[in-house]
Amino acid sequence: MRFTTARLCGGKALMAISADILDIDIEHAAQILEAEGCVIKEKDEMILVFEWEGKEVTLYPQGKVMYLPQQDRAQCIADATKLLEKVR
Repeated sequence: MRFTTARLCGGKALMAISADILDIDIEHAAQILEAEGCVIKEKDEMILVFEWEGKEVTLYPQGKVMYLPQQDRAQCIADATKLLEKVR
């Protein structure tokens, strides 16, 4: 997968933005992540917020993934790739 990244929240978070057009089923993603032990903090049709590997992660249907805290762009992209492969 190809991504661009954006720095958010005063530099404390990074968002991986998929170069491909995705349509992630948030409900399906939540089920997969809950089965793996992730704590879901918020969920609706446009957003899924959960705890994953010590970070707060926000997943959007378009394939955008925000990690807080995160400052390493390469790690952000690696984590987003791993996550999206799991929930697609």
